[in-house]
Amino acid sequence: MDNYNLSKVNEPVIVDRISTFAYQAVLNIQQQQPELLNEKYRKVKWQDAKNQTLFLNKLKKEIGTAEDRKTLILKLRKILQIILANEFFQTDVFKLLIQEVRQLIQPAPSLDVPADRHELKQTELTTSPVPNIAYHTQSSIAILLLDAENLQLDVETEKFLAGICTYPIQIKVAFANWRSMGKQDLEFHGRGYELIHVPPGKDSADFKMATVGSSIFVHYPNAREVLVCSSDNGLTHLCNTLQTHGLTVYRVRKQGDKIIAFNIKTGQTQSYSLKPAPEIPSIAELISQLADLIKTEQERTGLHWIKLSRIVSLFHSKYNLSLSQVIATHLPEKKSKDIFLDRPDFFVVHQPSNESPVYVSLFDFKSSDKIESKITRQPKDSTSKIGIQALSDINSAENLKKALFTLLDELTNKSAGNPIYLEVIGTEFHKQYGQSINTVIKDNLKLNGSLLKVLQSFPSFKLHKKKGKWQVAIAQHE
Repeated sequence: MDNYNLSKVNEPVIVDRISTFAYQAVLNIQQQQPELLNEKYRKVKWQDAKNQTLFLNKLKKEIGTAEDRKTLILKLRKILQIILANEFFQTDVFKLLIQEVRQLIQPAPSLDVPADRHELKQTELTTSPVPNIAYHTQSSIAILLLDAENLQLDVETEKFLAGICTYPIQIKVAFANWRSMGKQDLEFHGRGYELIHVPPGKDSADFKMATVGSSIFVHYPNAREVLVCSSDNGLTHLCNTLQTHGLTVYRVRKQGDKIIAFNIKTGQTQSYSLKPAPEIPSIAELISQLADLIKTEQERTGLHWIKLSRIVSLFHSKYNLSLSQVIATHLPEKKSKDIFLDRPDFFVVHQPSNESPVYVSLFDFKSSDKIESKITRQPKDSTSKIGIQALSDINSAENLKKALFTLLDELTNKSAGNPIYLEVIGTEFHKQYGQSINTVIKDNLKLNGSLLKVLQSFPSFKLHKKKGKWQVAIAQHE
């Protein structure tokens, strides 16, 4: 006998939700399997508000007169048979729709997972249309709905999403066929998600999300924002429904290596890069990197002067970082051209007129080539304080330390014993050896870190900051 709370069948809230579920099923069929629509209804724009209203009103009127559960389902099927072919009633979409309707009319008791459990059983994953979460009435909240089958959110991405919301994310619900997701159910459960299991099948998670999400405003009247997280395109109706009930809706999806959050109300888009942000080099490292780029481009093209715009492009391509971004980090009042103008000991800048492009070259480029060649040709027994004569001799971390020790000792003597700024060491190293110190560290010696980190690893050097810039001195003579 179908005698469970028969009066609930006629309640407006129940009728409204069932009608919304059915409309979402028709919309999904048109988007995914339009051949299952009867020919008369295939060209109907079901996503339009007018057609949506007509369909919902007709369906509510029809099923609103049902006196029991079986009659309601029969009336629902009768309406759908007008629009959909017989093959539709064998699909997973229809089976899922009927499952949702039955659970809505006669919900099964929810199963709470004890806090001390270390494993979730698949049979304990909730299948109720609304997550079994405490009813929030104290303050406004945000809700996150996630299709975990096609979009993964890690902890850092969640922080980004929390940052764009006005209200705290108090409810997080993940939809998936958890039997096919390995141990991800444990991970999501540990991060505070309510897990809703869906049967296998294309777009099952989206359909379930749409049916659950469409009643959020009923069960959580204090909800003010909803994040609909899925890379699929079948959730437009859900977003529109939530928005018409006064909620701020964020459509969250993955595009390339970014997570995009689109505020449907304002049209504002915010993005979060899934790639780790590139490390901002120090000014000393930047000078060496630019010098290497210019020298390589000079050798490639045979040209002495290189356009500043070309250097900027090469820098971005090689380091995945804009030159202006690096300069703004250290010298916010400066422009890209200034980094070259401020280092006349290393660069030469030329601009024929105000309307002409800016050109850059290395200071005394030909002379530096001769110096590099001379250093390379020095015999092994030539006089050197600790035995480093050429770039080819710097083939180990120990030899690098010796070369830096000799270089720092010479610079310290020239500066009357005062500590030497880190960027000066990088500049002088390039002048003496014809190659950037960071290129030697990372490419030649395959060491981790920058010049700063290398110097900090050697006890022979003493480093400290002065007015935000690193200075280096010899700690002890060897």
